[in-house]
Amino acid sequence: MNHYVCVTCGAQFAASETPPANCPICNDERQYLGQKGQQWTTLETLRQDHHNVVSAVADNLTGIMTEPKVAIGQQAHLIATPAGNVLWNCISYVDDATVAAVNGLGGLAAIAISHPHFYTGMVEWSRAFGGVPIYLHTDDRQWVMRPDETVHLWEGETLDVLPGSGLTLIRCGGHFPGSSVLLWPEGAAGKGALLTGDTIMVVPDRRWVSFMYSYPNLIPLDAAAVAQIVTAVEPYQYDRIYGSWPDSIVDTDARAAVRRSAERYIARIGHAVVSANN
Repeated sequence: MNHYVCVTCGAQFAASETPPANCPICNDERQYLGQKGQQWTTLETLRQDHHNVVSAVADNLTGIMTEPKVAIGQQAHLIATPAGNVLWNCISYVDDATVAAVNGLGGLAAIAISHPHFYTGMVEWSRAFGGVPIYLHTDDRQWVMRPDETVHLWEGETLDVLPGSGLTLIRCGGHFPGSSVLLWPEGAAGKGALLTGDTIMVVPDRRWVSFMYSYPNLIPLDAAAVAQIVTAVEPYQYDRIYGSWPDSIVDTDARAAVRRSAERYIARIGHAVVSANN
């Protein structure tokens, strides 16, 4: 029995004798099936020639990503708080060296994930650290390919991830119904930081962000969905955004960047108005 891993998106599946017939995540129009068709690997196979790079991003923030690239190549973030460390988003690959590196930074108390494209090896990661809880929004429960007792489905619009950590999950919707971001009030030297997935995407011009239903297939969101995202994060103070790839950072004035980016986006696709109080 193997926990097969989809080569295209990196999702790890429930144990089976043979690979699954297909990957529902990649068959969805927000993702894609690779040009070579459905392909599978396993964590054991990846361990033959892959490793994780663990590097400091900022004070109390560490990036973790795999080389050579696995699936879409995102970076997970480890946030250090007085209540324990939280892993934001996930990657497919984990090994003994990674566990040792994370334990050297204070270990892991919880995992929180923005949306299904980053579920990847979440159960493997949880079990590598003693079965720490994984927090996913219940609206995206159908995309959990490896069900496990460590997966905790949360409901509503916000969740305090770890008591005493100050970290808050905020459901924004948009990219997926349960797509969420993570507010880190102590980030950016106390000015506040928002860690995002694909719901609020940092773009090459770091003064801006963007919003899409599907990034690989270039399917936009409608105006109402973009307005909903802005409304969800508007009550919170943050000066910086950390995206899901290295150096994808809106370093300052990020709250205003989200608002003006939404206004520009909606103006291009037409209809609806983004209005928010300062």
